[in-house]
Amino acid sequence: MIRRAAVADLFYAGSARVLRPQVKDLIPEGGEKTAAVGVVVPHAGYIYSGAVAGAVYARLDPPESSVVLGPNHTGLGAAAAIMISGTWETPLGEASIDTELARAILDRSRVLEEDDRAHRKEHAIEVQLPFLQVLFPDLPFVPISLMSHEYGACRDVGQAVAEAISASRKQVLLIASTDMSHYISRELAERKDRMVIDAILDLDPERLHATVLRERISMCGFHPTTAMLVAAKALGASRGEMVRYATSGDVTKDYSSVVGYAGLIIR
Repeated sequence: MIRRAAVADLFYAGSARVLRPQVKDLIPEGGEKTAAVGVVVPHAGYIYSGAVAGAVYARLDPPESSVVLGPNHTGLGAAAAIMISGTWETPLGEASIDTELARAILDRSRVLEEDDRAHRKEHAIEVQLPFLQVLFPDLPFVPISLMSHEYGACRDVGQAVAEAISASRKQVLLIASTDMSHYISRELAERKDRMVIDAILDLDPERLHATVLRERISMCGFHPTTAMLVAAKALGASRGEMVRYATSGDVTKDYSSVVGYAGLIIR
């Protein structure tokens, strides 16, 4: 199966001729590299959040595989959906699913379902792929889309991912795709997002999950981020690093209603 690009020409350039330099321009050169366990990166249009994502990806040593966890914005498909075979198409070519790792994750989870419907029109995972294709050509990945918000489901997915990676003995990068607060003032967004960022930096998935619900923070991917933190801790991660924070207001200059974007590395 080939999963066709759903948001090319919307969130990022629709031709390889334009997209490749677009992505390269978003990835700063130089800087210390690290073998990260996981990252948190945004998934808005590249004009708004691409520089935050690029700053994170620029810091990474090449992994052997990746697991990309994102929210389900469309409401289509299973509440916890994984694809275990095929490729995803972008203007830069096809990115292959790591079938062996995907099957291992699915076998270890009680909540995940093999389902491509949840992925067909979803952008959260797709917008990460051109960065991976430019920096790490031929890197396989496992796409996981979560609509279920319950902590138990996040924990189940995170544990299944960690167990499968441990069994594989591969160097696997965990990628949580999320934007932060949506459509509030920049001042309020920065305050609310700081609570979320602090929980991520402390590698505390339960606190992250509870804070988002208690404070009514409109972080669209808090559940895949929670699952990523569960997996990262199980794989031995011990600290987080804030790489960059921005809001849409930095581009639009409208600070009365912004979306927040955070880029973090988990080691």
